[in-house]
Order: sequence, then C-alpha cells, then structure tokens
Amino acid sequence: MEMRETLAKKVAWISVISNIVLTLGKIIIGWYGRSDAVFADGIHSAADVFASVIVLLVIKISNKPADKEHPYGHGKAEVIVSEIIGILLLLVAIYVAYEGISGFFHDVEPPSFLAMWVALISYITKIILYRSSLRVAKENQSKAIEAIAYDHKADIVASIAAAIGVLISIVGERFDIDLLLYGDKAASIFVAYLIFKIAKEMLTEAFDILLERNINTDILQEYIAVVNEFQDVKRIDRIRAREHGHYVLVDLRVSIDHFKTIKEGHDLAKSIKQKLMDKYDNIHEVLIHLNPYFSDETNNKF
Repeated sequence: MEMRETLAKKVAWISVISNIVLTLGKIIIGWYGRSDAVFADGIHSAADVFASVIVLLVIKISNKPADKEHPYGHGKAEVIVSEIIGILLLLVAIYVAYEGISGFFHDVEPPSFLAMWVALISYITKIILYRSSLRVAKENQSKAIEAIAYDHKADIVASIAAAIGVLISIVGERFDIDLLLYGDKAASIFVAYLIFKIAKEMLTEAFDILLERNINTDILQEYIAVVNEFQDVKRIDRIRAREHGHYVLVDLRVSIDHFKTIKEGHDLAKSIKQKLMDKYDNIHEVLIHLNPYFSDETNNKF
C-alpha cells in the first residue's frame, strides 16, 4: 500500500507541475495569439491541474485499510474523485463548445504561428504523460491515476487538433480563403467534443462502480473456472463481483455434498478464497456461502 501511494503521489505531482506550465503557456499564448482552440486547450489543462490536486488529497484516504465504520475499505474514494473530474470535464466541454460556436458569428483574425508551436509542444508532452500514467494505473489498479491518464489522453488529441486548426486559419489568411479562417474555431469545437467524450466515459464507469455493477463477464468466467477446479464443489449457485475502487470484492455461493462436516466446508472455502486471491492480486475479499448438495432429483438450488 505504501509503494502504491508513493507511486500515485509521484504521478499526480508530475501531472500538477506539467499541467501548470502547459496551462499558463496555452492560455497566455492562446489569448495573445488569437487562438480559441489553444486557449480552450489551456482551459482543459487548468481543469487537469484541479483534478490532479484532488487526486493528491484523496490517495491517502483510498489506501486506508478497512475499519469499523468502513468494513469494505475506502477504495471508492478514488471512484468519487473520478466522478468529480468527469463532471468538471463535462462543464469545460460545454464552455469550450459555446465559445467555439459563437465565434462563427463574428469576424475572426488568424492566430499566430506561436500558438501552433505551443499546441505541438503540449501534444508531445501529453503523449509521454499519458503512457506513463496509464502504465502506473494498470500496475496498481488505481482509478484515481487512471482518471489522470484519461485527462492526458484527452489533451493528446485536443492539442494536435488545436495545432491543425491554427495552421488552417493561417493558410486561410495567406491564400485569402475566408472559410479557412474559421479553422481555429472549428478546432475548438472538436476539442470540446473530445473533452465531452472522455467525461462521458469517466462518468459512466464511475456510476457503474458506485451502483455496484457486476464486473466484466469474461473476468467473471475466469473466476468460475478457478472455482470449478475444486472437485468438492458440486455446483456454483451464484457468483458476483464488484469493483470497490482499486480492488475487487467477490461474493460466491457453492454447493458441496450435504454430509461434509463444518470443518471440511470451512477448509474448502478457505482454499477457494486463497486461490482466487493468489491468482488475482486485485481481489481483496472473497465471501463464500456453502449450500448442501443432494445427488437425487429433489436437489434444490439455494
């Protein structure tokens, strides 16, 4: 847990520092360079700064062990953060889209080349940050770090779109093509769409976890295969699993021969739990209920 928390803080701090630099660069250059797309990208980066700060505050909470008040642990703190970031990105998308659309109803000036270079620098930086953050998130099953990675992912395409939009506007001025002058405005609307798409994905996943949706069917089938390796398990009556932030909780009902002793049933349940947790290190708890199994036709499921 300590290593996981240290890595998460490191990723969050790197994100905070890099996003502060990019935010200042894109907002200032976007404003003075007359680029709505680069300015919008800067607003998005400002949201990233806020998101990273929230993650830093909640990481310690999510890594706390289970206690009397929170017997299932504190993992959902990261999910709540992911949802907050998703809502924030949704608001940013609406703002950027509004500014972009309204720009089509006014005369426009072409942005400067400097705005395009700022967008390209942001693009390269975000590719590096996204790949490194996503790798750490997967290695540590961290929804909070994953949320940061998705923020970087949105910036990757947004930055290159902003750069292209600026370039199209500049070409429009050079060749006196009025329609192309609005390339920067169109790019800002496209940036808004990308931000909205990421926000939607984050909010959907967060809601699914908070509503305790069953995990992916393929993963559930893998759990079933592990349980069926035990010959004393006559039937799996029910299996459920839900994400609780960066870990998974499994509920299992199995039937064993009715003449088995309590000790035998206990040992079997312990073995099943241990095997599942050994094979899947993100499983933190397996609750197993044993039902009596009768071999005749009157056997009922529990």
